Amino acid sequence: MRFLDPKTDFAFKKIFGSAESKPILIEFLNALVYDSQPIVQDLEILDPYQAPQLQGVKDTFLDVKAQLADGTMVLIEMQVLNPLDFNKRVLYNVAKAYSLQLQRGQGYSRLRPVIGLTITDFVLFPERDRFLSHYQLLDREDGLPYGDDIELVFVELPKFAKSLGDLETLTDLWTFFLQQAGDLEEIPPPLDSSPNLDHAFHIAETVNLSMEEFDLLEKQAFRVEDGRNVVRRALLEGLQQGREEGREEGREAGIQESRREIARSLLGLLPAAVIAERTGLTVAEVEALAAADAAAGT
Repeated sequence: MRFLDPKTDFAFKKIFGSAESKPILIEFLNALVYDSQPIVQDLEILDPYQAPQLQGVKDTFLDVKAQLADGTMVLIEMQVLNPLDFNKRVLYNVAKAYSLQLQRGQGYSRLRPVIGLTITDFVLFPERDRFLSHYQLLDREDGLPYGDDIELVFVELPKFAKSLGDLETLTDLWTFFLQQAGDLEEIPPPLDSSPNLDHAFHIAETVNLSMEEFDLLEKQAFRVEDGRNVVRRALLEGLQQGREEGREEGREAGIQESRREIARSLLGLLPAAVIAERTGLTVAEVEALAAADAAAGT
């Protein structure tokens, strides 16, 4: 493997969220959010942790977070597994980022737009063939937008079916990069046409990894595959149990077990709060799993 797979958590953050990623991220956002137009000219890459202002409000963790020159916040997440209520989590993260802009006593005029850019390695909207979707608040009758303060952009990688010879726009190039870079042994044309794509490939070269980074990458890759296998097994077991005890009860039991197994596969790699956010469990449930595993010597 010459290049990191951008779909992995480690690689995505390294390529798009590191100190040297600014020009890469600018072009990436222009490609996927602004239809290949050079709208974004400057941005600041921020800490992706969103701390709550009120006790009891959930912590949230993003892959990459940036603020554009006009104050617009962009929350970027790459997701390879499809946890329960994932679409609600995306909306929660964007709504939370929007509300956290104001401190007590500040006027609403200080609020700036928030864009949630979500890339999935699974089909999120099976009723639609398009791989790129944009959502805003619109009037139900005539489509008149209710401002542009909240925007959700989704990229569903399994729906992108273009080959190298079909790539035309920056949107095509960057989507192909996300989907296929981990399987390439060289940078083929037309992916070599963009200096920022070339820079992204350079960051993604495995030869540039330290031993610690390579070990972390390998562990994450194993965890992701384990998580996928757990989901497959849980769905099969849930279906079987549904036949025996009732379809709905079996489905819920299978989903809950898949959450726990995925959480176990992430213990030691991510904080309990992050695991809870990614799986839909509570922090207390994740900590209980960790304690049980430790007691069992696993």
